[in-house]
Amino acid sequence: MSLGNIFDIAGSGMTAQQLRLNTTASNIANAETASSSVDETYRARKPVFAAIQQQLLNPDQASGHFRFGQEQGTGVTVDGIVESQEELQMRYEPHHPAANEEGYVFYPNVNVVEEMADMMSSSRSFQMNVDVMNAAKTMMQRVLTLGQQ
Repeated sequence: MSLGNIFDIAGSGMTAQQLRLNTTASNIANAETASSSVDETYRARKPVFAAIQQQLLNPDQASGHFRFGQEQGTGVTVDGIVESQEELQMRYEPHHPAANEEGYVFYPNVNVVEEMADMMSSSRSFQMNVDVMNAAKTMMQRVLTLGQQ
């Protein structure tokens, strides 16, 4: 693995965490949206990530020096966004404008505390990728100054 690959790996991590932050923000924004039916109610969304393997990108360099397992990872990709299948919240509020014939209102299956924990985790992961890029940049700058002395 060359030092230049670090920027690609950290960049893919930053992109993934940005998407995770966006879906978390969407979940929090829709946490209290009410609906009169199960089909129309917002459901919590979560991104699905997968590791990009080195041998898929470049089969000639699959045997690197920094090989920790069978396959060397070179970043992360987003496979998609899935909706949570947890049960929706059903509340008896007969005077609510979105209440159905029986007086029930359906609310999303969004747990705001869990979403805030996800937001903190993704924010910290994003910052860690920024720190990795800054460290790699500093190392590259120091390598360039070696020849000047």
